[in-house]
Amino acid sequence: RTLALFSSWRAVEAADAHLRKVLSERPIRIITQKRGDAVSPLVEKFASDETSVLLGTMTLWQGVDVPGESCSLVIIDRIPFPRPDDPLHAARAQRIDRAGGSGFRSVAVPRAALLLAQGAGRLLRTQQDRGMVAVLDSRLASANYAGFLLQSMPDFWKTTDPDVATAAIARLGTQLGL
Repeated sequence: RTLALFSSWRAVEAADAHLRKVLSERPIRIITQKRGDAVSPLVEKFASDETSVLLGTMTLWQGVDVPGESCSLVIIDRIPFPRPDDPLHAARAQRIDRAGGSGFRSVAVPRAALLLAQGAGRLLRTQQDRGMVAVLDSRLASANYAGFLLQSMPDFWKTTDPDVATAAIARLGTQLGL
């Protein structure tokens, strides 16, 4: 019931290796996106198996529509800022910096806000959907641009306390009969 969205292939591969080790004796199916994989078959497998976890990168941040109990936890590893070596974003940011503005605030932060909202939006596809979005990047709570990013997301209840989050996901599991 978990969709885990990562900002890099390296993170997807590391999560896959870790989860296969720690969940080896649990009846949980790990579906991992590989470079070049078509998204639709991965999403179909995930949606049809409520014991599954889908791990993937940027192509899963949009267009994944899994309503109902098959997706009750969305994990986002990092705020999805554009890559610094992306020539288009870098050129736009440099132009703004040279004009006396902040390229980071004008280019990177709005782009990250859009992607963060799209990633979080994978959880709620119908009015009956419920669950948790866990953003594992502490900058969402502490950076001076965090408020802007949070405003772009659905109006979720928020916590930075891991114990509170763990208890909430446990209650959700109980409600779902897990």
